[in-house]
Amino acid sequence: MTNLINTLQWRYATKKMNPAKAVPQEKVNHILEAIRLTATSSGLQPYEVLVITNPEIREKIKAIGWKQAQITEGSHLLVFAAWDNYTPERINMMFDLTNDERGFKNEGWENYRNMLLANYPQRDAEVNFQHAARQAYIGLGTALIAAAEEQVDCTPMEGFDPAALDEILGLRAKGLRSVVILPLGYREEDKDWLVNLKKVRRPASQFISEIQ
Repeated sequence: MTNLINTLQWRYATKKMNPAKAVPQEKVNHILEAIRLTATSSGLQPYEVLVITNPEIREKIKAIGWKQAQITEGSHLLVFAAWDNYTPERINMMFDLTNDERGFKNEGWENYRNMLLANYPQRDAEVNFQHAARQAYIGLGTALIAAAEEQVDCTPMEGFDPAALDEILGLRAKGLRSVVILPLGYREEDKDWLVNLKKVRRPASQFISEIQ
């Protein structure tokens, strides 16, 4: 646990990345696998991760992303895109996959499937998207930790035009909507104003409450 705390002390929202230094694919794969394995509500995994390396596409994203340089200076850009709705087909797909992988059906699991089918698809699509988007943020949190474990820098970003990004990547046609993006790269220490500044967080006494 000490190593994990030290790793989290090391990471920060990198402001200047070295465009000449690419993240090795093996490290990117480890980060993506960590995201894939992370928790989601009911195990539905209601989002996808797009890995953008194409320079022209990243330039377009930078233009609608407040011109944040990390989008193009990093070697990889992760886009977390949530399902635009929960449909019976999507719910059944995940439950069927679970049954196939485990090799059996469980009565309690099937009852849970039916409960979701009776509730989720009947809700407003925006309500369902917002729920799915919150699951994508769980994946983002895992990505931040996994990247730090690999000594890869990253910067979570909400500062972009989601509708424009959806259009650039053709997400709506896939039933997806962009939620958050994450450039991956390596800090350029001599040009990053934030790199040597102390990490500041509220003290535990002002952040954690114990109720006994």
